[in-house]
This record gives sequence, C-alpha cells and structure tokens, in this order.
Amino acid sequence: MKIAITGGRGQLGRTLETTLHTRHQIIGLDLPETDVTQRDAIDALAHLAPDLVIHAAAMTDVDGCARNPDAAFRANALGTQNVALACQRAGAPMLYISTNEVFDGTKNAPYRELDEPRAINPYGASKLAGERYVQMLLDRFYIVRIAWLYSPGNANTFPSKILAAAKQNDGLTVVDDEIGNPTYAPDLARAIAELIETNHFGIYHLVGEGIASRYDWAARILQLAGRGHIPITRSKLADYPRASTPPRYGALANFAAATTLGIKLRPWQDALEEYFTSHR
Repeated sequence: MKIAITGGRGQLGRTLETTLHTRHQIIGLDLPETDVTQRDAIDALAHLAPDLVIHAAAMTDVDGCARNPDAAFRANALGTQNVALACQRAGAPMLYISTNEVFDGTKNAPYRELDEPRAINPYGASKLAGERYVQMLLDRFYIVRIAWLYSPGNANTFPSKILAAAKQNDGLTVVDDEIGNPTYAPDLARAIAELIETNHFGIYHLVGEGIASRYDWAARILQLAGRGHIPITRSKLADYPRASTPPRYGALANFAAATTLGIKLRPWQDALEEYFTSHR
C-alpha cells in the first residue's frame, strides 16, 4: 500500500515509518511543508492518491491546549476534518490517532471502545471533535485511541523526564491517583501494522496491557535504570494545579482488537524493559 502519515516527524510517525516501510510505500508529511489546518492540504493530500492515510499529526501539549483552546480545535478538530475530506476525495480509508483523554476518568475501570466519551479538557474535547469529523465524513476508518505513549530517544516522554529529574534531585514526588496505560511506541506501531491489514474498520483501543499510576510507572523506571534507591513521595493530582485537568482514571481496555482480531500489546512492564535494553 501507499500510506501517507501526517505528523511524520513525531515520535509515533517516525516509529510507524520504521515499522511499515518494509512492506509499504510510506509518505511522511509534517510541518512546515504540510499544514493540515490549511484548506490547500486537502488537495495536496488527495493528489498523492494514497491507499491509506494515518493521521498522527496533532497538538498534544495538553496544558498548551488548555491555555489556547482555539489552537487546539484548529489543529485537532479542523485539521482532522481537512484530512478526512482529503481521504474522501482520494477514496482512501483513514486511521485517526485519538486519545484516552476523550473520557472523563470517572468510571474507575478501564474504558472499552463503546463507552460514551466525555472529555473534561480542551485537548480531549478537540480530539473527540476530530473523531466526530472522521465518523461523519468517511465510511471506512479506524479510530485508534492510545494512552501515555513513549519511545526511545524522545526527551519529552515521561520516562525521560523521570530520569532527568532523578539526576538532578535526591528524591522525586509523583502522583499516585492518575491511572493509565504506559504504551511503548514500537509495540503500538506493530499493532497498527496488523490492524491495517484487516480492513476491519471501527474504533480500537491499542495500549500497553495492564494499568499503572504515574507513581507505579516512575518506580519501575527508576528500578530498571538502576536508581531504585532514589525515594519517591506519593502525591495527588490536586496537589499540582495546572492548566489542563487530566482524567483521573484514564486507563483503556483493548477489548475490540483483542477479541475480534487477536491484536494485543505486551504488558507494559515487559515493554518498559525493552525500552531500557534499547538504551544500552
């Protein structure tokens, strides 16, 4: 297949290209050459005549989205509308990368694909609006919700930030009441590679198996990094006022892909071990 990937220079876009390029022709698209918020991106993307578009481009700075909701909706909602219109014009299906933050976090159990979304912050609301555009404009689509993504060589991910903080401080303070699924980008890319071979369109949650609090994740990161002696103090989300309010219980259940297609990701603990192996 000829696959166009928006956000091609982002952590997921780069990982997808590495994973998919041996079997598919990959066209990576990103700023400044391709701005999906502009109408001319519709013609340019359609002109490529892709067999599939993976739309990974997004404004993912959740606090930045809260401070500037208009920018969030322009990028994540209207940008997705443009990509969906390009797919419509090209007759190509679309795979849209969405987020666990379309849910409000009040369920106290992992969310399944058909649980009713209810976003509580501008980032989640803008990504949910993107989902709606995909569903309204296209007949063939995959909506893939992900959570807590990280990859090797990315300084902006949670593991990198924890390790950087551990080098500068004698102890860390990490929240223990924000729950999610640490998801290793290479595992997600492999799952997406399997999914796009099925033509089994729909909504999917593709996340690392199992759940963790930020505290649990940080503790395991320090152990694997040989810094398990560094003390970690538990804290609460309420202790850290910030621009965006994350869902407290934002864990997802990979129910649809696992049940129908047999597509599963590894336990997050196993993937995290490989993350550290790849750093050595």
